[in-house]
Amino acid sequence: LYGGALQVHYLLRGLADREGVESVLVCPSGSAIAEAARENVKTLHAVPMRGDLDLLFIHRLLDIIRKETPDIIHLHSRRGADILGGIAARLSGTPCILTRRVDNPESRMWAGMKYRLYHHVVTISDGIREVLLSEGVQHHKITCVHSAVDTQRYATPCDKAWFNREFGLEEGSLTCGTLAQFIERKGHRYLFEAIPEIVNMIPKARFILFGKGPLEGSLRSYCKSLGIEDKVLFAGFREDLDRIMGCLDLVIHPALMEGLGVSLLQAASAGVPIVGTRIGGIPEIVRDGENGYVIPPGEVSPLVDVTTRILMDRDLARQLGEGGRKIAIEHFPIESMVEGNLGVYQGLLGNPR
Repeated sequence: LYGGALQVHYLLRGLADREGVESVLVCPSGSAIAEAARENVKTLHAVPMRGDLDLLFIHRLLDIIRKETPDIIHLHSRRGADILGGIAARLSGTPCILTRRVDNPESRMWAGMKYRLYHHVVTISDGIREVLLSEGVQHHKITCVHSAVDTQRYATPCDKAWFNREFGLEEGSLTCGTLAQFIERKGHRYLFEAIPEIVNMIPKARFILFGKGPLEGSLRSYCKSLGIEDKVLFAGFREDLDRIMGCLDLVIHPALMEGLGVSLLQAASAGVPIVGTRIGGIPEIVRDGENGYVIPPGEVSPLVDVTTRILMDRDLARQLGEGGRKIAIEHFPIESMVEGNLGVYQGLLGNPR
């Protein structure tokens, strides 16, 4: 339960506390969100969702819409639900909102056709909003509602002895975490190219990669070719990131494209300094000099410079960590995300209550 699914969980939980609001969740069979959200919805429909070519999904969703008669349909997934769900909503005559969580560019022609399906679009960052505006989507049709983080959950104090045992680290190791799928646009290769120089200056630096993905095999091979396999740990998915996050000395996110980056919200909430790239919504979380540094994407030298600066200067790291905690609490609480979406619903229905 991470990324967009986690945000849906937070939203449903928040809406469950609002008087006069009932939610019906349609989600993939066997998904983590189905189990997590069950107690916060009036009804749950776990159905087959097989992607953009699953045209029968339109029929399945239409049956649910006719049965539940919702006031609004809110689409979140890109796994077939954005286009096919939009078609079903249009066929039913129900007002429809899409939350867009990625900043992938689309052609103006495609955007012109696609976004006609929706009455309104919610973006999780201003960066994504700017992408849609550049593709011709009308500004009055877009609202930015930032993703949120459970600031209390990630304020868990670090048990350093447990952390070192869990990941086989020597006492005194300085650990950098990267939390991202192993796909090209997350930029892991640029981090790997920076590691030899970082370790040359800071021999106790170690790098833990959280996540999985299709490039894991090739990334492991690349580590070996660079001679850094003993400095990098592939840790897979973890259910206890709240226990882990505060033990990291630094979070590095070398992405080439990124809508916002929920893992960066978690790092900020845990008081961990961040190095991110100046793309998408990352600068909305990583404020240069406040809770970390943003660098140009795909460049190794700036990554080496800011990483070594933070790891070598513990006072600076502590100051950046405190800045991140403040940013997370003030700008990315769950309550604000819930209220932002609820405001879009109310505006679409013309209902001030």
